[in-house]
Amino acid sequence: MATRRATGTGGGGTAVRGARRPELRLPPLTPWAEAELERDGDYDGVEFQADLSGQQGGGSRFMDCALTGCVLDETGLGRARVLDSVLDGVRGVGTQLAEATFRDVEFRSPRLGGAQLHGAVLERVVVRGGKLDFLNLREARLKDVVFESCVLVEPDFGGARLERVEFVDCALKSADLSRATLKDVDLRGAAPLEITRGLDRLSGALIGTGQLLDLAPLLAAELGIRVEG
Repeated sequence: MATRRATGTGGGGTAVRGARRPELRLPPLTPWAEAELERDGDYDGVEFQADLSGQQGGGSRFMDCALTGCVLDETGLGRARVLDSVLDGVRGVGTQLAEATFRDVEFRSPRLGGAQLHGAVLERVVVRGGKLDFLNLREARLKDVVFESCVLVEPDFGGARLERVEFVDCALKSADLSRATLKDVDLRGAAPLEITRGLDRLSGALIGTGQLLDLAPLLAAELGIRVEG
């Protein structure tokens, strides 16, 4: 159940609804023994420990699965559905996940560069540890998502909808929030918090006093305010 986290002083504090996290209990898993992913494949209770570079599994369903140490260079998983699953130590460049669905999923220490998740749906997802470079989440929908102890470099949230999203002890560098819609987004745990575009979209987000001071010059420039010493 989502919680409300109160901040502020006195009786007029503000509140932000906390993200609901997935509760995963994987069943005994069967090792994947095939050579190639199948398009529109159906994988239930399977553990993958393989180099999946360049393979095409678009439209596939992964239910109660674990991807452990998999290499995902240019792997095609557009419109895949990943449900009640764990992706542990996955790494890759240019992974194609456009319009994929992730529900009740944990990413543990991923290292992904240029992953394409435009139009994807993420619900009750935790990304814990690791590094995500140039993550493309344009027009994606994120609900009950937690980024924890990870580094995001130039993530693109352009046109995305973020609801109950938390950044906990993580770095958010050069983020693009152009045309994004934010509701109950907690940015207080992002250090640094760097936003290159879309400062006007921060309505619906919660930031700390120190972060406000850091963003003040950019906010002044966005509003056309001249500041002189």
